[in-house]
Amino acid sequence: QVQLVESGGGLVQPGGSLRLSCVASGRANYGSFSTYAMAWFRQSLGKEREFVAAITWNGGTSLYADSVKGRFTISRDNAKSTVYLSMNSLSPDDTAVYYCAADEHNYVPELRLEEEYEYWGQGTQVTVSS
Repeated sequence: QVQLVESGGGLVQPGGSLRLSCVASGRANYGSFSTYAMAWFRQSLGKEREFVAAITWNGGTSLYADSVKGRFTISRDNAKSTVYLSMNSLSPDDTAVYYCAADEHNYVPELRLEEEYEYWGQGTQVTVSS
């Protein structure tokens, strides 16, 4: 079973920056971290979980939600089994629990969909407030 552990969340003022990390460990039935597409989703209080960003296994393709495009950057280090989300120009609307997810199939047209992902982390809280 693959475990995903997020870190890097916290309280930040509007306009500030944070970098989230997600480390993968364990063994899967199919493939490994270096062959998975990875993504970040988030869920605000009282709202459904929403797509934030995704990256294919080799970093060749990255996708972003319109709400974060130009402010957030997803990246990965396969040697460290880690995916990152760098977040700049944060606003209170970015306040949410951020979840890391892994997908065995790397099917780009579906990487925005929650149901595409087989493995999920427990989430890390990001609060943007003055």
